[in-house]
Amino acid sequence: MKKLSIALFAFCLTTAFGQQKVSDYKYIIVPEKLQTFKNSFGLEGYLERALFAKNYIAVTGTRDAWPDVVRENACSALNADIINDKSLLRNKVILQFKDCNDKVLLESKGMSMIKEYEEGFPDALKDALKQVPISAPVANLPVQKSKVSENNNSTTSTAVVQESKAPAAGKYSNGKVTLQKIQIDNDQFILADANSSVPYATFKASAKKDVFRVKLQNGDSTIGYFENGNIIIEIQQSNGEFSKEVFSAK
Repeated sequence: MKKLSIALFAFCLTTAFGQQKVSDYKYIIVPEKLQTFKNSFGLEGYLERALFAKNYIAVTGTRDAWPDVVRENACSALNADIINDKSLLRNKVILQFKDCNDKVLLESKGMSMIKEYEEGFPDALKDALKQVPISAPVANLPVQKSKVSENNNSTTSTAVVQESKAPAAGKYSNGKVTLQKIQIDNDQFILADANSSVPYATFKASAKKDVFRVKLQNGDSTIGYFENGNIIIEIQQSNGEFSKEVFSAK
């Protein structure tokens, strides 16, 4: 009877989380190096920008630099890979997305008629990306495969982690441009322009409450903070002084 109960539990767990889609996720881990390419021709960066345009957060770099929610729960993100599938006459790629249990949720093939690798492979990836849906994340994501403990007559598994609810997305304007505030995790958010694949500004928490280290779209670094419900960015002028750029909620 005990074994039957365990089997039934495992079946229900698999069924409950077996219908996940790529669009259910917010975070996509992009590898630093593509294993099937000697020269990746910038495909990693192209994929990052394309995912951002589809409302995903591309997770890159070492694990220490990942958002807290992904670092603490690997199942909150998908793993992306671009596989070199070129033939004699065509540049072709296979774009894969796998969950934390190594299950392929989406495999999309792309092809380009452009023969030069530098242009052909990005063009093939662009073709493969047509099958990737817009992100519409859900709260509950798969757990890692459960392990049964016979000694204590109980089933243990990685708990389903419900992603902490980020502040509601909102629009902010400085009177010249309107940007979308996107919360990445508890310590990081971005201001994004819908017409650009690169964030207008990236905010990372500092040791002081509500004060952030800011990296601007042009690569400059500065500070930002909250003031009376507004988002403030300090911009250095040509004379070395700083002025306040005020973004108010719309």
